Amino acid sequence: MHSGALRLSLMTVALAAGLGGCMSARIEESRELPTQIASGEAVVILAKPQIEGTSAEDEFMDCVGRGLASGSNPIPVHDNNRFVDDLFPWFEPATAPSRPEAVTQLLARPGVSERVAASGVRYLVWLDGGTRKIDGGGSIACGAAPGAAGCIGFGWWENESNFEATIWDLKQAKSAGSVGTNVSGTSAIVGAVVPLPFIARVETTACNRLADQLQSFFKGGG
Repeated sequence: MHSGALRLSLMTVALAAGLGGCMSARIEESRELPTQIASGEAVVILAKPQIEGTSAEDEFMDCVGRGLASGSNPIPVHDNNRFVDDLFPWFEPATAPSRPEAVTQLLARPGVSERVAASGVRYLVWLDGGTRKIDGGGSIACGAAPGAAGCIGFGWWENESNFEATIWDLKQAKSAGSVGTNVSGTSAIVGAVVPLPFIARVETTACNRLADQLQSFFKGGG
């Protein structure tokens, strides 16, 4: 490879590495009630029912649940599928209460309050959001010939993860507040013979930030 082409490839790799590590994150919290969780109480995370569009995916909810239940300030997390099954059909997407005040009417139904009490769930977290591509550019081409193969070019894209957790206090049948996170990051791929990806893992970062903030929320922190 000529020295000029080599320098260009190295500069492109350095630029891609810088882009791939570039992320920005924002956390927002709104508190309406004190939520210092007591011994024997648990949290359940459910996908917020959507009239249009898609709810948070199971994989992301599981990630937040694992983060919430681990670390130095673990919060007990009830299995979401078991909660929905035990309370069937009241927390199915078509029948779930649309506001916390409706929980009072729900708990008045025969057997519902007993099943909620048996689960130990005090707080219900409705999770909403997703990840989308918001920008991108460049191009990369790959080809093969007898005895040789490779790629050349440079492509980049920017993704944004935007999630909101709305917390209900099932005991008081009131909204306790909300926690939201927005993470954006730029990824790139360089065609320097072998494709070199530099990925900004925005959804993983959003999961970790949201779980940490929810831990603080349920410990009564600001």
